[in-house]
Amino acid sequence: MPPEALGQNGPPVGAAPLGEEEAEDLVRGICFKTGPPRTVGVELEWLIHDREHPEAAVSHDRLRAAADAVRATSLDAALTFEPGGQLELSSQPAGSLMECLTATAADLASVRGTVDRLGLALAGLGVDPWQHPRRVLREPRYDAMEAALDRSGPAGRAMMCTSASVQVCLDAGEEEPGPLGYARRWQLGHLLGAVLVAAFANSPFRQGRRTGWKSSRQALWADLDPARSLAPRTGPAPRDAWAGHVLDTPVMCVRGDGPWDVPDGLTFRDWIRGGGPRPPFRADLDYHQTTLFPPLRPRGHLELRMIDAQSGADGWLVPLAVTTALFDDPEAAETVYRAVKPLAETAGRAAAPRNPLWTAAARDGLSDPELAAVAALCFATALEALPRMGADDHVIGTVAAFHDRYVARGRCPADDLPDPEQLPHGKGLVR
Repeated sequence: MPPEALGQNGPPVGAAPLGEEEAEDLVRGICFKTGPPRTVGVELEWLIHDREHPEAAVSHDRLRAAADAVRATSLDAALTFEPGGQLELSSQPAGSLMECLTATAADLASVRGTVDRLGLALAGLGVDPWQHPRRVLREPRYDAMEAALDRSGPAGRAMMCTSASVQVCLDAGEEEPGPLGYARRWQLGHLLGAVLVAAFANSPFRQGRRTGWKSSRQALWADLDPARSLAPRTGPAPRDAWAGHVLDTPVMCVRGDGPWDVPDGLTFRDWIRGGGPRPPFRADLDYHQTTLFPPLRPRGHLELRMIDAQSGADGWLVPLAVTTALFDDPEAAETVYRAVKPLAETAGRAAAPRNPLWTAAARDGLSDPELAAVAALCFATALEALPRMGADDHVIGTVAAFHDRYVARGRCPADDLPDPEQLPHGKGLVR
């Protein structure tokens, strides 16, 4: 909900404050909208680098010029810019995997052409290898976010300004139990998430040096305020669990006409009960849910947020194709669920992304033998399912090439990246 939806000093004109039971009912009714899985979407975040000198910071003026030029381009996807100047393309919901891939590829080609003419390049890396966090956007939302996240350390600014991802969006699933049931898909997302982190880890550097993590981006998420970034417990009643999680998570900000308040430790439930500077309204609840950052987020659909941005012209399509195949093909979903459930159970019940399995995935990638074995099965299963989903030869070939180059060899994209300081101008890191 944008700030302009608020009335004088915050509350929408004519709206009634939220009650606690009403808020819980609203979250339950929105978080998992069920029906046969038939739509797919993707959100692609990109770092923007100078094409010839990617290690050099791009000036604010050049970033603004690039933003204006891209906004003037006709795109099917929604276009936004992140606090550090990262570009994000959010596809429209598509009726099939191929429809989503085709539309996104066309948009991406247009955007790449536009920024290339300005001497810039889109870099598919989970974390910027060189730059310190530097916020470009000065808006009340990001002022408040920065102030709130600073309370738990520097990871928040790094996440806001130097990270990029591939976020896969899928239908919540069917109401009935089974491989495509929403409760099973919700659990599968948490079980499979660590495998996706490991297979697509692509951020071993920060500020010009190796961090010791294959996915430094995932390490940043694990260092954020746990109330905001941890996954809620999975179980037989995910709607109830998520509704409770939403109301019991601290509010990031209370919006208003001036600088937004950034309360410390005020949960949304406390706010409803009179603990805030004013009563909360429906728009505040909607906004509050956009400030929760678990690796799997229900927003009517399922948003998988744990995958690093990928290098190369077609790197982004591999996690989109593989993840969609493993969730939306019933045979593949059942096979993978049976494979990942024992692996996750051995790691204990701690929530992602601080679960030991997720830590191993972010730190070691597919050099962890257990994760490598499950990833190999997941890719083999996806390659069997993709023809059933109508994927063309290019998509299947690209997924197979990724499997052969990385998964079959117990490697991930981070293993191919040379140290930034060993490259003239760092050109080998922008592909």
